[in-house]
Amino acid sequence: MTTLTTDRLILRRWREFDREPFARINADPRVMEFMPAILTREESDRLADRIEHHFVEHGFGLYAAELRDERWFIGFIGLAIPSFEAAFTPCVEIGWRLSAEHWGKGLATEGARAVVGEAFDNLQIPELVSFTVPGNLRSRRVMEKIGMTHNPADDFDHPSLPEGHPLRRHVLYRLGRTTSASPNPWS
Repeated sequence: MTTLTTDRLILRRWREFDREPFARINADPRVMEFMPAILTREESDRLADRIEHHFVEHGFGLYAAELRDERWFIGFIGLAIPSFEAAFTPCVEIGWRLSAEHWGKGLATEGARAVVGEAFDNLQIPELVSFTVPGNLRSRRVMEKIGMTHNPADDFDHPSLPEGHPLRRHVLYRLGRTTSASPNPWS
């Protein structure tokens, strides 16, 4: 299993002691603003279990992100195969969730660029997607900074959310291996 490093981050497999800070992140209303609900500790632990199972099953996943100098867990950045069906699935999604204290510092973009390099150069994944609700401008900026493009014709209603749910509509961004906007400085 590959560990990715950037100037400020280590992206690695999960450890048992990541679960407590992960639960705090998942219980933060700021972090979960564009998710259906905050998570209880038990729900957060089940999500960590699913992330670990994804690594075992697919050989890649959502890396635990830690600050390189301080060795603090700050969230995740990585790859996942969505479990729902939509016009663009099956696919590989790039995603991130960082503690609010670490927003606005370019860490999600820095880590996502390393993950893009891993996906395209080593895993030979032909295309990555990312999606969120239209109002999640922070995540949309990260998507654009890593070279992803948005075509409004690809936008979709998330099938896991009921009709009329305020978070049901999603925007879809894409990045192909041959359309990568810039070389990855961490590959």
